[in-house]
Amino acid sequence: MKVVVLCGGAGTRLREETEFRPKPMVEIGGRPILWHIMKMYAHYGVREFVLCLGYRGNMIKEYFLNYEAMNSDFKICLGRKSQIQFMGAHQEQDFAVTLADTGLETMTGGRLQRVARYLEQDDTFLLTYGDGLSDVNINSLLEFHHQHGRLATVTSVPPISRFGVLEADAQGRVQRFMEKPTSHGLISAGFFVFNRRILDYLGGPECILEREPLERLARENQLMAYRHDGFFFAMDTYREYQYLNELWASANTPWKVWAE
Repeated sequence: MKVVVLCGGAGTRLREETEFRPKPMVEIGGRPILWHIMKMYAHYGVREFVLCLGYRGNMIKEYFLNYEAMNSDFKICLGRKSQIQFMGAHQEQDFAVTLADTGLETMTGGRLQRVARYLEQDDTFLLTYGDGLSDVNINSLLEFHHQHGRLATVTSVPPISRFGVLEADAQGRVQRFMEKPTSHGLISAGFFVFNRRILDYLGGPECILEREPLERLARENQLMAYRHDGFFFAMDTYREYQYLNELWASANTPWKVWAE
């Protein structure tokens, strides 16, 4: 089974970092957030990835082309008999990563459509965004998907307000104050599971996965929500980038489900 990761957006709200690199390469604890996402999936035995590249996609290609050298000791012989021998083994030895250019301006549905040829052997595949971290149990998510038998599953989480919420009377006296409360609704966290027939719902480069395809699936009763009450956090702004790095530095990393 493969995981498609959407890595092509420009990340304009995180311009302090994304002016120089694509958002999936922005580092949390010295590692790209993309690495954290892939490690989470690998913990559940899913180690084949299809990365949909766009903005500064060459930097992601360079990261993986140099991965062995940057994460292993090695011996290099120079000259006409040039060769490299890597010594030791890093924990990502069994990862298989397909890096696919999907266009600079292509929308999310269009990006998925452009990598469809890499999913021809997969009746079921996973998809997520390259900027969201979670401790969602992928095995439980897949079990839920297979049990309901529909074409698509989206992971849902309760939204948390960015601001404190208060209730006040007519005179302005605060009756109740809640710092960043959780609302009663649900939002999409990504971490999708799709039957390959989802590809028939996609259009051209302008197709936005979250619009017509998912809206149509919902109308046809083919979209189910897997509720996740654990950790989820999307890195969209510099403040959120700082927060995730603070969590990593404090060793309070709920998304780190893998062992070293």
